[in-house]
Amino acid sequence: MATALRETIKNITFKHLKKFKGQVFGQNLTGVGWVAGTLPELYEKDGVIELPLADVANGGMVTGSALVGRRPFYIIRYQGYNWLNCIFIANYACKSKEIWDKPAPMFIRGLSNEGGLGPVSTSSHISIFYKMPGIKIFSPMSNKEYLKIYKKFMQEDEVFYISEHRKSYENKLEFKNTIKKALDIILMPISVTRFEAEKAKNHLNKLGYRVGIIHLFELKPFVLKKKWINAIKKSKYGVLMTDNDYVDGILRTLAHKINEKTDQTVNVMGLKDKSAGYTVKTSNFPPSALDIINKVRVIISKKRRKKKNG
Repeated sequence: MATALRETIKNITFKHLKKFKGQVFGQNLTGVGWVAGTLPELYEKDGVIELPLADVANGGMVTGSALVGRRPFYIIRYQGYNWLNCIFIANYACKSKEIWDKPAPMFIRGLSNEGGLGPVSTSSHISIFYKMPGIKIFSPMSNKEYLKIYKKFMQEDEVFYISEHRKSYENKLEFKNTIKKALDIILMPISVTRFEAEKAKNHLNKLGYRVGIIHLFELKPFVLKKKWINAIKKSKYGVLMTDNDYVDGILRTLAHKINEKTDQTVNVMGLKDKSAGYTVKTSNFPPSALDIINKVRVIISKKRRKKKNG
């Protein structure tokens, strides 16, 4: 029977604490829900450390644990808190190996979500970390992806940022790229938009469009595989990238990298340029399957008209 992603994360954490004597830091970890069911019911004697509501200082405590070799997990329950928690991570942990030859390996779990969470807590905010040297960034949405990243973390001595999404915790399926034939357009979704992009791809293909998909979860370092480059170059209308972050961040950075390698048009869709409110109506949601479908149809129809008009 397939395992939900939350169980895989919980099992990884249990093993990390019990077998490897690691530590887990965060706020309200042992409260109701145990971080959406992703944390085993363990306590301080087992290495689960409850941090105070002092977000700016907490990253420094975790950095200290990393510097003495405890390979801590650091759970940031809302990714909007990256702005508060990034100071010691970006300015010490990420630079320590390069400058002082003293690595500070840590496994940061940043949780994102949308819907009635207000302007600070909502959505993904990994773009503020992306430009910094000394950090690796991933956005796994499946069991195999998460296991692959954890294994990589245990083999290296870097700062790893794992961008999670609460809506992925029930997922039991693995994602497959589809780029085997000549395509009209290729979707390249990140984070929770991968689920919606799959729905959009299937619907568009039923309508007669030739739509492929490349799922992105290894974001930094970002490596375009040769077969991806070839497929993008052969596509008629290029790429559409989607994410649950604002477009003027990691999306445009990666889009530029893809354009440099393929000389193809890369369109992007992310959050609207507005702050989220505290109700569902005033929230800022990432692109839905319908949004993606409509965008693809607009991209293709515009290109066709332009070609027809010479």
